[in-house]
Amino acid sequence: MKTLKEMLSHDRFAAEAGVELLEVREGYAKARMLVTEKHLNGGGVCQGGALFTLADLAFAAVANSRNQLTLSLNANITFLRAVSSGYVYAEAVETFNHAKIPFIEVRISDEEGCPVAVFTSSGYRKKTELNLESLM
Repeated sequence: MKTLKEMLSHDRFAAEAGVELLEVREGYAKARMLVTEKHLNGGGVCQGGALFTLADLAFAAVANSRNQLTLSLNANITFLRAVSSGYVYAEAVETFNHAKIPFIEVRISDEEGCPVAVFTSSGYRKKTELNLESLM
């Protein structure tokens, strides 16, 4: 058996981007990423794909927090302001817990709590149980 945090640590792309899972409980997760030079685009701000990766891992933690394999069906992100350095945080909340198709909202903010982006996604819950020992 393993924890959900251990399972998600095998997401190599998110790990390479520096995404850390800070908290997971049923229907909620918080993750962070330190924005470094490797995250910056040609305009000198954090690349949208890096922010999407942060939000996507937080989504995965919430979506799978009910011990059932859940994969994303769709995702949308709206960028509100640019960030060039420091930590960014993603707080994910399951706003609609459906047996098959949950809906999750992820709010990304900077170290001061200012909004950076909003990510929404629905998932598909498969019949596969994860057999997790715990979430963290």
